[in-house]
Amino acid sequence: MKLTQEHRALQDTVLRFVREEINPHIAEWEKAEEFPSHELFKKLGDLGLLGLKYPEEFGGAGLDFSFSAVMAEALGESTCGGVPMAIGVQTDMCTPALARFGSDELRREFLTPTIAGDYVGCLGVSEAGGGSDVAAVKTTARKDGSDYVINGSKMWITNGLKADWCCLLANTSSVEEAGGPHKNKSLIVVPMDAPGITKQKIHKVGMHSSDTAQLFFDNVRVPQRHLIGQEGLGFTFQMLQFQEERMWGACTSLRNLDRLIDQTIEYTRQRRAFGKSILDNQVVHFRLAELRTEVEALRALTYSAVEQYISGKDVTRLASMAKLKCGRLAREVSDSCLQFWGGMGYTIDNPISQAWRDNRLISIGAGADEVMLGIICKLEGTLPKGAH
Repeated sequence: MKLTQEHRALQDTVLRFVREEINPHIAEWEKAEEFPSHELFKKLGDLGLLGLKYPEEFGGAGLDFSFSAVMAEALGESTCGGVPMAIGVQTDMCTPALARFGSDELRREFLTPTIAGDYVGCLGVSEAGGGSDVAAVKTTARKDGSDYVINGSKMWITNGLKADWCCLLANTSSVEEAGGPHKNKSLIVVPMDAPGITKQKIHKVGMHSSDTAQLFFDNVRVPQRHLIGQEGLGFTFQMLQFQEERMWGACTSLRNLDRLIDQTIEYTRQRRAFGKSILDNQVVHFRLAELRTEVEALRALTYSAVEQYISGKDVTRLASMAKLKCGRLAREVSDSCLQFWGGMGYTIDNPISQAWRDNRLISIGAGADEVMLGIICKLEGTLPKGAH
C-alpha cells in the first residue's frame, strides 16, 4: 500500500484529533466506562472523517478503503482501545453493507446522518449463545403486514447504549424454508428508539471507555423497507463487513504496538537494577527488537491485504491472517512490555496495563483466533475430510 500526499494529510489530521480531542480525556472516560459519543462523533463528522470511503451523494468522501486503513492506523495513537473501537464500529463495521447494498431512501435516512456524526450506529450480530458462530444466531424478524416484528437479543454490542440505530442480523425465514442457516438471514436497520427495545450495560475487563450493551427485542416493529439489500443475503453481507472490520482492526493495532515498544524502551532505559539500566540486559533489548520486527511483519501483511482489497481481489485469506496475527501479537507485545515494567506495569493507571487489558479483546472479537484458523485452513485445503 503506497501512501500519497493525501494519505499523509489525512494521517496528520487524525493524529492531531486524537492528541487534542481524545487522549486528554481518557482517564475520565475510562473511569466513567463511557465517552460522549455523539459529541465526539459530531466533531469527527465535521472534519469529514466518518465517511471516507462512502459515496459523496450521501456525505462521504468517495475514497477507497486505503484511506480508512490510514485513519485506523492513526487512531492507534489513542492511549486507550475503547474509543478507537467505537469509532471503527461507526466507520467500518455497522455501515459498509448499508452503504453498498441499502436503498437510496435508507441511505439518506441513516447513512447520511451517521457520516455527518449526527447519528451513532451499532452492529447487532453476536448473541449470548452465538458469537463467532454467526450462522447460529436466534433473533427473528417475522413479516407482519408491511413491518418486520423482531424478537431476540444481542450481546457485546459496542455503542449499544447510545446508538441511534442498529445494523441487525436476524433470521427472516426458517432454516428449512431457506435451505440452510446461511440463507435465512437478513440485515435490517433498526432505530434504537423503537418500542420494545431494552438495554443492559455490560462491564468488561478492558475497553472501559467504550459502552457495551446487551440488547433485548420484544415484538419490535420496523418497516420492511429497512431491509438492507435482498432478504436472505444477510449472512453474506455480514461476511463482507467482517473483511473490512478485520483489516481495520489490524491497522489500528500497528501504531498502538509501536507506541508500547517505544514507551518500554524509554522506561527500561531510565530504570536501573543491579548497577545498569534494564534495557542494557541483552534479554530485554533483544526481545524488544524481536517484537518490533513482528510489528513490521504485521504491517506488511496488513498493507498487502488492503492493497489487494482496493484492487478488487478476494482478501478473505489475507484479512483472516492479519486478524489472527494482530490478536496474538497484541497479546504478546503488551504482556512482554508489562513484564519489563515490573511492578509499575501492574498498576491500574499504567499505559502498558491499559493496553494489556484492552488488547486481549482482539483475539475474541470479529471472529476468534480459532475461527480465523478455520478459515485459513479451509482456504489452504488442510481441513480434515468432513470438517467445516
